[in-house]
Amino acid sequence: MALRLPKISPKDVTDHLDELVALADSLDVAVVERIVQSRPAPEAATWIGAGKAQELKGLAEQHSAGLVIFDDELSPAQLRNLEKIIGTRIITRTELILDIFAHKARTFEAKLQVELAQLEFSLTRLRHLWSHLEGQRGGIGVRGGAGERQIEVDRRQVRSRITTLKKRLSEIRDRRTVQRSNRLGFPVGAVVGYTNVGKSTLVNRIAGTKLYTENKLFATLDAATRRVEFEGGNVLLTDTVGFIRKFPPQLAASFRSTIEEALDADFLVHVADASHPGLKDQIATVEKFLEEMGAEKKPVIKLLNKADLVRSLDLRRRNPSIDEWIPVSAKSGAGMNLFRDAIRRMLKRRMETQAVGS
Repeated sequence: MALRLPKISPKDVTDHLDELVALADSLDVAVVERIVQSRPAPEAATWIGAGKAQELKGLAEQHSAGLVIFDDELSPAQLRNLEKIIGTRIITRTELILDIFAHKARTFEAKLQVELAQLEFSLTRLRHLWSHLEGQRGGIGVRGGAGERQIEVDRRQVRSRITTLKKRLSEIRDRRTVQRSNRLGFPVGAVVGYTNVGKSTLVNRIAGTKLYTENKLFATLDAATRRVEFEGGNVLLTDTVGFIRKFPPQLAASFRSTIEEALDADFLVHVADASHPGLKDQIATVEKFLEEMGAEKKPVIKLLNKADLVRSLDLRRRNPSIDEWIPVSAKSGAGMNLFRDAIRRMLKRRMETQAVGS
């Protein structure tokens, strides 16, 4: 379900819903209907208006749906009101992404980061979770009802757990910093890009390794570093978590140690999906993230993965600046020599810069 406001184009809404369906598919959730409502402004009580909420109720009953997913972020009150009307569970894009991360986290660090993000998000949702006790609250200005007491108890417990998680993650970050300093002086490249563009497959191809891959969004949550051998030296490539539009701020903060791999790298490898219809927007999203992280001035190698699936003419029509990018196919191996040549040139420039500096 998406709301189209006057400043949002129909194409953007369609793209966002396509992505929302792909996110749902990552959890094997079958989407039976896609709904868009155009309004001049969100409705305060239900975001979409009572009439559209009743329509959603009918569709949910028709399809025996147990879940409605909103592409927009709703307030706890709006969620509560919608669930009363529709009679089914309501979640937002943020909650869906948090659930995906919870299911895909494999390492101890990733699990801690996901738990931290979930708890920080839940602090704003406790009143919604305990809405079944709202009839037991005290009157206006009176504290001490069962609902209020439970909310305060939960809030203290959540904050205590958040403090513990942050301490553990800080310790892990410190160890990661030591590990980065012990990489034998090898140049490090961080592989960045939109989610599901084939970053892990690319690292596997060029390094001859077997990182976990899956054709679903957010298959990789952990920063994994692999060595690539060159004549006269080696390079380390670090696979990083993918970016996405409307990336939950809680996850961006919790996965800081993973994203820091891009900040500490000597150069970046920006991978984009040449076959994706939203190629230009995905590139812009990643570049915006890099700018916000302070990594936009790092040397970068730009790769168009899955280039074997499209014609070069179609690429140029969708992205005029495509000549800056190297077409490759991580799946077939096409273009890997061009990628290696780009790394060699990068290393040569790095050595020349270091020579001048010394």
